[in-house]
Amino acid sequence: MTGQHDAPDDFVTHRALLFSIAYEILGSIADAEDAVSESWIRWRDVDHETIENPRAYLARIVTRQALNAARSAGRRREDYVGPWLPEPLEEPVNDGLDHVLTGEAVTTAMLLVLESLTPTERAVFVLREVFDFDYREIATAVDKSESAVRQVAHRARNHVRARRSAAVADPPQAQSVAERFLMSAVTGDIQGLMDVLAPGVVYLGDGGGVVSAARRPVEGADHVARMIAGLFAKGTQLGELGFRATVVNSMPAVIVSIDGVVDNVTCVEVVGEQVTAVYTIRNPEKLGRLNV
Repeated sequence: MTGQHDAPDDFVTHRALLFSIAYEILGSIADAEDAVSESWIRWRDVDHETIENPRAYLARIVTRQALNAARSAGRRREDYVGPWLPEPLEEPVNDGLDHVLTGEAVTTAMLLVLESLTPTERAVFVLREVFDFDYREIATAVDKSESAVRQVAHRARNHVRARRSAAVADPPQAQSVAERFLMSAVTGDIQGLMDVLAPGVVYLGDGGGVVSAARRPVEGADHVARMIAGLFAKGTQLGELGFRATVVNSMPAVIVSIDGVVDNVTCVEVVGEQVTAVYTIRNPEKLGRLNV
């Protein structure tokens, strides 16, 4: 069997990795899938007999496609209405996507930190810190010298560490705290919410200018508790509320529907015994893959 005949098998073998690299760089499922599709077109047309390491070569292709998309996306996000949040990536068992991302690397908070990097810094950080590619492979992927990549990696690593000092709770603990949060939110228990929210908790809502959502971050346990209770109370006036607990971006989450139609997905970040951040995505363009 020749290398040409192995090409589809190599691509299928590494497809989950390619999607994960693209999603980490872009924060968008649709854009990541486009990058993977473009990568297949380019991979299909190369001479596979000359490729010694298909994994590294494919990672290079998808990184370049993702970088091109990231630069375009950055210009679009300058005009985005309100806070921008990454497209929710549900656990593979439910979302049907084939990816390898787990843990803190894919949390909404981490993706927002990565948004503050330049596209090249983000690509280098993702390839090195998340997927453990060596500097030589990364240099080829981002078209820089190995010494330059080492400098970029050091700068990006320090940037991320400065903004992500607290480790998120392990899944069982996070789920327990999230259940208390949801029960208090659904019942309108302000004190219950206050007890589970960290004093400096931050709420971000993403409506994309398409549907109503908070245009600015809301900070502080009291403000966030009252706003969340008010949102759930308002939802009950619009129709029959439905809830589905799940895991989105490695965080406990609930998909909220009104009269059988997905209205939002709300994720909570848990550090220790408290919720430190609440992320609600209402932009319909980002909810198409979720179901009730």
